[in-house]
Amino acid sequence: MYGTEQIISGTIIAGPEILPIEGYICVKNGIITEIGEERTNSKNIIAPCFVNAHTHLGDSVCKDPVLGKTSGFRVQRDLDSLVKPPDGLKHRILRETPYKTLVGHIKRSLLDMIDTGTCAFADFREGGFLGVAALNKALEGLELRSLIFGRPAEPDLPLQVVLSEVRRILLRSDGLGMSGANDLDMNLLQEITACTRERKKLFAIHAGEKNRSDIEKALSLEPDLLIHLTHAGKKDLDEIAQAKIPVVVCPRSNFVTGAGMAPIAEMLEAGIRVAAGTDNVMLNSVNMFAEMEFMSKIFSIDDRQVFKICTLNGSFVMGPDSMCSIEKGNKANLMILNGDSNNLAGIQDPVGGITKRARPDDILAVLHS
Repeated sequence: MYGTEQIISGTIIAGPEILPIEGYICVKNGIITEIGEERTNSKNIIAPCFVNAHTHLGDSVCKDPVLGKTSGFRVQRDLDSLVKPPDGLKHRILRETPYKTLVGHIKRSLLDMIDTGTCAFADFREGGFLGVAALNKALEGLELRSLIFGRPAEPDLPLQVVLSEVRRILLRSDGLGMSGANDLDMNLLQEITACTRERKKLFAIHAGEKNRSDIEKALSLEPDLLIHLTHAGKKDLDEIAQAKIPVVVCPRSNFVTGAGMAPIAEMLEAGIRVAAGTDNVMLNSVNMFAEMEFMSKIFSIDDRQVFKICTLNGSFVMGPDSMCSIEKGNKANLMILNGDSNNLAGIQDPVGGITKRARPDDILAVLHS
């Protein structure tokens, strides 16, 4: 309760190095006021909440579509037919979905985020001004930190009409999030980027998801954030690292669409700040436990690094207000897990155990500030 002090005991996944310590946390008015080390009988594991750094929540109206044509025992996947604007499946469905229905489905996904331990998210919001308004409406009354990237609904209209809508979108969003540099005329993208900069908002863009042909174009726009980079090469990664642009990877989504696997280890080696997101709700739930387990078991990356990608690293995308590391003076964005659940009992390393096997039903409580 606001104004009262809470004391939570257990094994704490503490600090930027996420080192497990046995002890207690004091929380007052949503702020961590003390972290103490002492022996405790508690089986609780106190961990930072997730940051889901890339979502498409409008897709909540169309879950688990057929991915493509079936040939024998195989499904031939076609990424463009699913998500490419303006006529990909999801865009056709979004155009036909009433506003009230869209808000309701987005809210269900936001509640699912809260239930599964996420405290902050970044969304690429299709549908122009109304799409952004729908997400803002769905967020009312919920304790979630959001970063909303809008985009114009009809980019093929005359330039001044498009820019007029962009200006309206920027009044209600944190910036612009575009689908890819190959999807729009570069002159239009440059105008949109300039408009975004003038209003001191963020510019983000998908790149290198289907192939690497749009990476150089995307980089020429000097974005604040890049998504996917599934097909990035060493030269691309070095340039991105030098420009200090954070990258959000979406491993489950890239796997299910057949886009390939992002070179996450190489990104980290190059010095890129990497966060993770669940991407399109129509293909994946917003459950970051599933994203973390998938990444841990598919990529040759240390469990602690995977854990940081799905939690603390999201602050590079979301900003300092979303900092979820457990440190004195930080906001209390915590998951309290039952370390004695049938699933987690017996794990040897709390970070590795959570990364590889924890599930939403292991959560005892979530604190958002």
